[in-house]
Amino acid sequence: MERVERTSKMGLASLLVVMMLALAGLAVTHTAANGGLATLTSTAQTAAQQATKNDTSAVTNNNATASSSTTTTEQTSAAQQTQQGGVVDATYAVKQAGPAVVTIVNTMQVTTGRGRFGGTQTAEALGSGVIIDSQGYIVTNQHVVANQQSLQVIFADGTNSAATVVGEDAYTDIAVIKVDAKVPAVAKFGDSSKLQPGQPVVAIGTALGDYRNTVTEGIVSGLHRTLSDGTSSTQDLVQTDAAINHGNSGGPLLDLQGNVVGINTAVVRSTGMMGDVAEGLGFAIASNTVQSIVGQLTKNGSVSHPYIGITYQPITPDVATANNLPTQQGIFVTDVASGSPAQKAGIQPGSVITRFDGVDLSGSDSGSTSSTVADLLSKHKVGDSVKLTVIAPGTTTAKDVTVVLAQRPSGQ
Repeated sequence: MERVERTSKMGLASLLVVMMLALAGLAVTHTAANGGLATLTSTAQTAAQQATKNDTSAVTNNNATASSSTTTTEQTSAAQQTQQGGVVDATYAVKQAGPAVVTIVNTMQVTTGRGRFGGTQTAEALGSGVIIDSQGYIVTNQHVVANQQSLQVIFADGTNSAATVVGEDAYTDIAVIKVDAKVPAVAKFGDSSKLQPGQPVVAIGTALGDYRNTVTEGIVSGLHRTLSDGTSSTQDLVQTDAAINHGNSGGPLLDLQGNVVGINTAVVRSTGMMGDVAEGLGFAIASNTVQSIVGQLTKNGSVSHPYIGITYQPITPDVATANNLPTQQGIFVTDVASGSPAQKAGIQPGSVITRFDGVDLSGSDSGSTSSTVADLLSKHKVGDSVKLTVIAPGTTTAKDVTVVLAQRPSGQ
């Protein structure tokens, strides 16, 4: 388990994150997962239950990309469309990816009341998704399709089709569904490792479940972010200030060429009754992570998550100074799970890990060109042996340690 940065905590004065899915008063709460190693869960709530949480809101997930290929000239032209009257010109991106964005209607059974007053009723929850294959494969959030009895997809042109679940991964909050109908367009993925803070981005989704293919724009506010609810966390997220609303979950975050660089997954709107009101704090699952998960879901219907068993912080100058570390590059291990691969390899809390199989680890969340643990783990499978370069607590000498990756324990 790894902890990069605690951006939210549970409690009245802490950040509360809720995944917004639905009309009819339904919402999905999103508990994240730890640093490329965590688990996301979702729970449907009734309108009455949600009414008690009006000071929190949340958001969406995004995964998909633009369809047709573009020439170098077109890409250059789109990249130059930055500011016109103070507003980013996103028309090119929308033309490329907009036709591939869909609305997903999840018909489910929800529990109402308690005890002898309890019962179940049918309800609908709405989210977004993006078509990624001409065979009808669509990427969305796992919490958008959770507990489904049936799924319907509404295309950008208003036509619709029944859909079935191919695979779900609660840990990353990614799901793949499929329609048998002819699809109007296919989006393409961009390389999220090339994103830069300040870069313009565009979000598309079904805002509030009513406004299909709503377009909002913003910038990349940060990279490699971690979002936590106090019990688990999701790491390596793209932070953006593009407006995200109920129903946007599962929709794409695009660059100005119309490439999908993320899947919108969450937004923070309030820190509770006694806390600050958050503005422009949206988060998306990085497209490189999405592509890795999609590949496994379409092939196997499930995802195997390799596990090291560490909680960590990326090393920044402040972290290095506060902990008297011998380097400002890599990750600082704050905890090691009992019985984990890391413990078996002799890694201790207070260690610094600088390299993963010879690849430099990111030390900062501000756009480092180094790789994150989540990125590197996604390229491995359970049972693989990986070499970590470790500086033990109280020393300055780096040594290579071999760790055999295990299956991530359930619920972590």
